[in-house]
Amino acid sequence: MLQQTEAPRSGLEATYKAREVEGVFDLYFYRPIGFWLAQFFARLKMTPAAVSLLAGIFGVVAGHLYYYRNLSINVAGMMLHVCANTLDNADGQLARLTHRESREGRIIDSVADHLVFISVYLHLTLRCLFEGSSSPAIFLLAFAAGISHALQGAAADYNRSTYLYFVSSGARKGVDSSSDLRLDYSKLTWRQAPWHKLLLALYLNFTRQQEMLAPRLKMLRDVVAQLFHGEIPDRLRTRYRDLARPMLKWWRLLMTNVRMLVLFALLFISQPVYYFWFELIPLNLLFVYLLFRQEKMAGSLLKRLEPA
Repeated sequence: MLQQTEAPRSGLEATYKAREVEGVFDLYFYRPIGFWLAQFFARLKMTPAAVSLLAGIFGVVAGHLYYYRNLSINVAGMMLHVCANTLDNADGQLARLTHRESREGRIIDSVADHLVFISVYLHLTLRCLFEGSSSPAIFLLAFAAGISHALQGAAADYNRSTYLYFVSSGARKGVDSSSDLRLDYSKLTWRQAPWHKLLLALYLNFTRQQEMLAPRLKMLRDVVAQLFHGEIPDRLRTRYRDLARPMLKWWRLLMTNVRMLVLFALLFISQPVYYFWFELIPLNLLFVYLLFRQEKMAGSLLKRLEPA
């Protein structure tokens, strides 16, 4: 039986993770611009990590500009935020374009993303507090929203990476488990490699969080890795794609683009406090529903792998 092979992709599409995991804004705005930027940065011999840090700087400054109750300043922040998101796309595209994908690059990209939204949440909280429209309880509201954001983002990223693990053979080398990370972490010392150990500690904590949110999905990945050693059979790959693909559009609602659109709309009407409520109520409801469906799907696939 002949195995399916992936069709050759264009230069732009070769920098996608996979077309089906990309959102509409990504496909028609961020990815084309990011591809041009990736080519530009490649000529400058910039590393993907450097682009990630540049994206982080733009995003942190954008978050600060949301503090001011002035629409013109807020719009400047929105423009910087869009630039940050564009660069955040470009760093991965640069890594794939120049074949420089690495664990360290993924960690730096993740840290930069977290710093951006810490800046956004912190400055929105201070704005609500000092403009007199909220009590000190706004800190509790913002903290709960921030924790929700972190958990939703972690689960959405884990879902996407697992989807790529099953349907795209080229993505399997970029999938890490907490057990592998823990082993690598134990080999480093704070005296000899403090920076790398710190990055790995952050990434290990993030990966543990993902695995705790989706225990059956983690078990499925572990069982498949043990049974097939990375060479996933076509029947299992097709089955996983058929079950998981319909949920991708809903998982994308928990990623950056939707949050940015809602945040921008609320800044235009000078009601940023509702951004926290948007995070806490509708996004958390969607989050719980998707976790339930995902774990149910993983459980059904695990049963198929059990010996008769």
